[in-house]
Amino acid sequence: IKIVYVDGTTETVITDNTWKSSTGAIRSSELYDGERYDANFEKKGWSATGYNDAEWSKVIVRDHLKNNLLATYNEPIRKKERFKALKVITTPKGEKVIDFGQNLVGMVEVKTRGKKGDSILIYHAEVLDKAGNFYTDNLRAAKQLNTYIFKGDGVEHFEPHFTFQGFRYIRVEGIDGALNPDDFTAVAMYSDMAPTGNFTTSNQLINQLQHNIQWGQKGNFLDVPTDCPQRDERLGWTGDAQAFARTATFNMNVYNFFDKWMKDLAADQNDKGSVPFVVPHVLGATGFGSTGWADAATIIPWTMYQAYGDKRILEQQYPSMKAWVGYMEANSKDNIWAQGFHFGDWLFYRPDDDNSGVGAITDKYMIAQCFYANSVQMMINTAKVLNKPDDVKKYEALIDAVKAAYIKEYMTPNGRLVSSTQTAYVLALNFDMLPENKRMQAAERLAQNIQSYNNHLTTGFLGTPYLCHVLSRFGYTDVAFKLLMQETYPSWLYPVKQGATTIWERWDGQKPDGSFQTPGMNSFNHYAYGAIGDWMYRVVAGLDTYDSMPGYKRSRIRPHIGGGLTDVAADYETKYGKLASNWKITDGKFSLKVVVPANTTARIYIPAATAEAVSEGGRKLSANG
Repeated sequence: IKIVYVDGTTETVITDNTWKSSTGAIRSSELYDGERYDANFEKKGWSATGYNDAEWSKVIVRDHLKNNLLATYNEPIRKKERFKALKVITTPKGEKVIDFGQNLVGMVEVKTRGKKGDSILIYHAEVLDKAGNFYTDNLRAAKQLNTYIFKGDGVEHFEPHFTFQGFRYIRVEGIDGALNPDDFTAVAMYSDMAPTGNFTTSNQLINQLQHNIQWGQKGNFLDVPTDCPQRDERLGWTGDAQAFARTATFNMNVYNFFDKWMKDLAADQNDKGSVPFVVPHVLGATGFGSTGWADAATIIPWTMYQAYGDKRILEQQYPSMKAWVGYMEANSKDNIWAQGFHFGDWLFYRPDDDNSGVGAITDKYMIAQCFYANSVQMMINTAKVLNKPDDVKKYEALIDAVKAAYIKEYMTPNGRLVSSTQTAYVLALNFDMLPENKRMQAAERLAQNIQSYNNHLTTGFLGTPYLCHVLSRFGYTDVAFKLLMQETYPSWLYPVKQGATTIWERWDGQKPDGSFQTPGMNSFNHYAYGAIGDWMYRVVAGLDTYDSMPGYKRSRIRPHIGGGLTDVAADYETKYGKLASNWKITDGKFSLKVVVPANTTARIYIPAATAEAVSEGGRKLSANG
């Protein structure tokens, strides 16, 4: 710290050998296990001038490498919403439990009295079990326990310092008698990104789904886009992040957040160009190179460019993007990438009556070939933006070879795919892997597959983000709406009907009878399946941008009617101002109100059979305008 005094003199305060240290009240503080705070070890007045530090120890100065030490510019994590206790529960086991009504990530502030040396223990959990008892099996080894030891000095206040928890419920031990709900406040914490979007409809279940998507993002965007915020994991899984990135842009301004994280990703790439499963990379030498996960290297920079129109992230990440595509190319034979470990369509749904789920399993190398082609397409797009004609030519030749190899390896002459699953057809269609004359029949097979499961999806992390987009693109928006409005599992609204306030990791995390999926992999705050939010904004509300003029300099407003909805309103704060769409159906008539930012243009599509059926401000339009 450099201090400039009013008389012009300066003083520099640095961390040198004049500093001292001491133990204090924070006896331990750990990410997964929580914090133990003993108020009897507090150093009263230690931060004030004149404090006697004679009993404190001298520090030892160590030199550390600073070649990778950089200032960060993404938003800091801050305390945000506060939740008072919704209700106090005594469970069948006799546990004292508080329900805050929202699954969140952060901490609990406590103010209460206690005798000197007594302890209050606060355990955290997301759900109650079938019997209504406190449930922590899905936390695996994480304790999520904060302990406070009283000094016996009136009303005492406590909040943890170097940890956070994922929870809706807390179990309190160490307090005699009934709990006072006013003594406990839950505080949400997440990166301080500006909110940018709102989406509401005439259907309250869909509104709750949007709420859950937003809170899934809040709970997992703490400096790093984590998979989950509660169990002994909390890692920056690349596959989850790329699947959700476009949806994330609608809810908050995530440019700085992802810009910083993409730098971390590039720093963690190995010398062969492969990308780790998680960033920061902590899983060892083998945790690299899974399709759909490592493709975050190409998908996220292009997604940020589409949403914000700032090509600096493309310039910054271009070497990383190129290295990842180079890795896939180097590990392919005859342009087929069919080696290495892949998670595949992670946590796809396996119907109980579907021959052990065989009908929903998609060949992992088939998936890899699709994402290989998609990453090459991202390179073509990016090279064009950055004016690299030689690279454009190179990657255009490569993508033709990759798609030709896909057709030879994974498609029969009549257009059937070797994996006849929803995800197989979704990826093939979304990434344009099929000849044009085979695409409509593939879309028809996809729609038939969905209908054969009684309008349920079976997709996992890699197929779900594109599912409804593909259906809408090929004329099956009605089927997409049936999926959106489905209330039995697997579906987006099933968790909502079960009382969820965030997005679940699994479609059937909690069964209709109240039992749970396997506790080893069953988070109730996992944003990946919230990727449907992108389709809700871009197709249902109709707010979209053009690749040729990204960042909403030129917008497309093209709402779609369906699902029994009679009112849909969405707005999005672009860098130019608010873009909004609000459509209603009243007495069988469709009306649309739009807001377009100044100095931008928008093309508006009205879902009418003819131009003559449309009026603006009471004036009939014609085919000629």
